[in-house]
Amino acid sequence: AACTEALGRLEYTSNIDELRSADFIVEAIVESEDVKKMLFIELDKITKSSAILASNTSSISITRLASATSRPSQVIGMHFMNPPPVMKLVEIVRGADTSDETFHATKALAERFHKTIICSQDHSGFIVNRILMPMINEAFFTLYTGVATKQDIDTGMKLGTNHPMGPLELADFIGLDVCLSIMKVLHAGLGDSKYAPCPLLVQYVDAGRVGRKCGVGVYDYRKGSEPIKASPRL
Repeated sequence: AACTEALGRLEYTSNIDELRSADFIVEAIVESEDVKKMLFIELDKITKSSAILASNTSSISITRLASATSRPSQVIGMHFMNPPPVMKLVEIVRGADTSDETFHATKALAERFHKTIICSQDHSGFIVNRILMPMINEAFFTLYTGVATKQDIDTGMKLGTNHPMGPLELADFIGLDVCLSIMKVLHAGLGDSKYAPCPLLVQYVDAGRVGRKCGVGVYDYRKGSEPIKASPRL
């Protein structure tokens, strides 16, 4: 019943003009700064002057996204963890010009969603992905250099550090293309070679093996394929 009621309150549209009356907009499109900026330029043109524009970006500078608009004080990062209905966390990121009013409105909205809130400065990767993505990248290096099988890498992290998913399994869930995009942002933004994407991660993305959403990534999820715990196929 609750699900039906919630769905009844949702409206769907492919027409951006229908956002003209919105008070608060959360962008959650592809993790590309150029594409996001193009959308923010359009939103800035059509939405009312009081509207807050939030981005669900995993790593891209809120300050740079805000600079594409005429309202940088009303642009903020509101990073939901995936999948948002299940995950309790929202990472709020203030750009250089984000106002206190915008921050408090965003925080209040997240609290209405019963989320736990953490706040980050506008640095590449923010908090969660600044820590998570290098771990996933290192897991790829561990596989790439033949230290262990993918199953043993994931089992080691699940049982050795109490993670609910192993890093390679999690990368498949997130999308290897998204992981690669974030690593590139970290590498460019922080300028340290330790953030250079693993060649194996790059190769998988080049091959179109981007994870669960396409049926194959580090693991093969297609019908009739070997289960995740089967013998390794590197």
